[in-house]
Amino acid sequence: MKSYIQRIHNKAQCDISRVGGKGANLMELSAVDGINVPEGFCITTDAYRKTFESCAELNSLLARLSTMEVYHKDEITGLTKEIRRVIENREIPQDITEVIEAELQTCGEELSYAVRSSATAEDLPAASFAGQHDTYLNIIGMDSIIAHIRKCWASLFTDRAVMYRIHNSFDHRKVFLAVVVQRMALPESSGVMFTADPVTSNRKIVSIDASYGLGEALVSGLVNSDNYKVREGKITAITIGKKNRAIYSLKSGGTEEREIESDLRDMQTLTDAQILELEQLGRRIETYFSCPQDIEWCRSENGFFIVQSRPITTLYPVSERKDGMNHVYMSGGHLQMMTEPIKPLGMFFLKTVLGHNPAVNREFGGRLYIDLSQDLSSPMGRAMTLGIIGAMGDDLLTNALKKLIKQKGFIKTLPKGKDRMIQLGKEDVTFAPLIHAVKIYRRNDPKIIRKFIERERRSIEQMRQEIVKLSGDDLFAYIQDDHHDRRKKVTPPDVAGAIAVSLLAGQWLNKKIEKWLGEKNAADTFIQSVPNSITTDTGLSLLDVGDVVRKYPEVLAYFEKAEDDTFFDDLVKLEGGSAVSQSIREYLDQFGMRCSGDIDITTDRWSEKPTQLIPMILSNIRNFEPNGRMAKHEQGIRESEERIEDLAYRLEKMRGGKRKAKKVKKIAGIIRNHISYREFPKFSYIQRYFIYKQALLKEAEKLVKKGALQKKEDIYFLYFHEFREAVKTGTVDYNRIIKRKEDYRDYEKLTPPRVMTSDGEIITGEYDRKDIPTDALPGVAVSSGVIEGRARIVKKMEDADLEEGDILVAQFTDPSWTPLFVSIKGLVTEVGGIATHGAIIAREYGLPAVVSVENATRLIKDGQMIRVNGTAGYVEIDLPEISV
Repeated sequence: MKSYIQRIHNKAQCDISRVGGKGANLMELSAVDGINVPEGFCITTDAYRKTFESCAELNSLLARLSTMEVYHKDEITGLTKEIRRVIENREIPQDITEVIEAELQTCGEELSYAVRSSATAEDLPAASFAGQHDTYLNIIGMDSIIAHIRKCWASLFTDRAVMYRIHNSFDHRKVFLAVVVQRMALPESSGVMFTADPVTSNRKIVSIDASYGLGEALVSGLVNSDNYKVREGKITAITIGKKNRAIYSLKSGGTEEREIESDLRDMQTLTDAQILELEQLGRRIETYFSCPQDIEWCRSENGFFIVQSRPITTLYPVSERKDGMNHVYMSGGHLQMMTEPIKPLGMFFLKTVLGHNPAVNREFGGRLYIDLSQDLSSPMGRAMTLGIIGAMGDDLLTNALKKLIKQKGFIKTLPKGKDRMIQLGKEDVTFAPLIHAVKIYRRNDPKIIRKFIERERRSIEQMRQEIVKLSGDDLFAYIQDDHHDRRKKVTPPDVAGAIAVSLLAGQWLNKKIEKWLGEKNAADTFIQSVPNSITTDTGLSLLDVGDVVRKYPEVLAYFEKAEDDTFFDDLVKLEGGSAVSQSIREYLDQFGMRCSGDIDITTDRWSEKPTQLIPMILSNIRNFEPNGRMAKHEQGIRESEERIEDLAYRLEKMRGGKRKAKKVKKIAGIIRNHISYREFPKFSYIQRYFIYKQALLKEAEKLVKKGALQKKEDIYFLYFHEFREAVKTGTVDYNRIIKRKEDYRDYEKLTPPRVMTSDGEIITGEYDRKDIPTDALPGVAVSSGVIEGRARIVKKMEDADLEEGDILVAQFTDPSWTPLFVSIKGLVTEVGGIATHGAIIAREYGLPAVVSVENATRLIKDGQMIRVNGTAGYVEIDLPEISV
């Protein structure tokens, strides 16, 4: 038999599918010792289902709503209005109204109640739905309560609730609404308490907002509430709000807004003792639910009542401390220009690449963080850490660390030991790279880079031939040994010396030119079309593919509907398809291991999903004439040579100028001959990743055939050692995979901080805004020049639709984005620094670029005219918009 009523103070009946998230939380709260929850009951989803199960009009409207996307705003508004009309006019079956009336008579029909929505997808750990559905206060009488129950049901389909469900991928037809009917507490004061600071995310700080009367005044923004910060039983901050008005209950039902007496407006709403009592209640609730809570409270003459508690869903996860000490974590993703979450299999490989010491690697929120605690615990360690991080050029990251270091009391609590990012063993202090750098500088032979590239290619080819002979545990052992050995082999002393030469030469030249001629970052302007650049070739070679494609109309038409699974089979059936197929295959042979976020081995490579290349090919055809590669390459060489000659000419006019000009030309030649190798080690890693991946997927296919996996890509959600064990045993814990897939979807919604502490506190860095226009967005200047153009916001590389002269605005770019760089005139990203991949590539293409512009993809509108100052490091966005 269906139950239409469940009492709040009966945890045994708690079933979220029947009482919704709010109802379930209230039933849980009622069981916590020392927590007062007002009496009441839940009208279950059984009542909702029975009322509407045979409503053909509603079912038809819901079917239409299920096809809507977030951009169908007008259609959604019209549909939701119709749905709410149907629900509010629907007669509730008599057997349901009878049990509601009986329950009200038991509780006291003459009393006042709050009637509150409680959806089955509400107050959940990953999606709070806070404020999405309606609440009605001080409702008196059976008829009025029944009418407001229907209003609550209808609020399941407000525009805001529907949009929220679409954004979080909830099916409208599978979300139902219970209704909480709860005694009104008639409070003297009320508010909200967060058991983790909502501003800093610090889990040790409780933040309390408080105002007079009902909490609606606070929620609606009618008053500036008091705010109290409490840390471990001590009030650390009190901010008194201007409380001019409040909302109170009327004896006849409903609420009214009243003015607060003048002598109370600037008084503290809660006494210090009450603040500390409330903090203790909050910690008790948090302990019960095992996660930080967003708690609604009120206080009457009978003390504090808790009327809601839900998980705080906006906090970034933090690593658990096993030593009980404070720790500091730095984002590894920001160093790699890859802030998206990484699947477990990919995490194994990334941990090996980042840092000499695996003991400092920490994984939370689907990202890799580096524990800097022991590095920052000593003066020398702090100096070295800031020096190394500062050289990478992410000012927000560096400034955040500087801010944290100023908190001397916190720094003293960091653990000391040998688990440091910066290792000081013999291997790390060797002078071999510097000795090689001196030799390479003196020789200045461009052939040395080709020699290094060829040496690594031979190594990769050898590995490719060896790995195909292996399977089972032998394969896993081979991959593990090869990958752990890569760091030393990819950058041996002579290679490290070659990389150092170009970096040191660039620093010297920039410093001297700024001193002599007053120009910043001069080296940025003459490294276009450098020889042996694997990243530049990635973009320019795709222009050649476009030259083949543009000849064949049938192929161009097919590109509009191409499918990855049948891509090459379909091509050969078309006129010119064989030639196009050959051209694309040749491109993929060289660069097919690339893709956006290719530092994660699990991401789909271009060779696996070649249709990712189609938008870039079509963009090149639109924006370039035939033989565009050669024209672009020659233009880059010409502009670089002209720039070097211009610097030399201006220097020669100075005192001692001929000597300075000669020196600059030599240094410029050294930079051009060696700078390209800076990106090759990562390219080498990515080549190996793809070979590893192909071999590992063959093992996954075997598990699929055994029935242990549903599809081979499921192994992405196993760590390397778990996958290895699965191959040994032939079995997989599939619940683990399902759970990790759910976690990954949640992680995708998170924004990872650059620096955070083990308390969960996010440490933010700020820019020095001196010499930057007031309304400009500050960032890090990484490629000189000033350019105006149309901003194109690109979230995914394969969705890019660029015209020549556009300015690319993205969360991040990595070397796989290089094909987009041939069309654009400037670059803006949310992460990165002077030494990161995107910055180096921008300089090679001669693109003015500013990186580490916080929230650039949200603050800049797609199609807006912007000005990028890649010399001073800012973006101006107050220019007139143009149509897209």
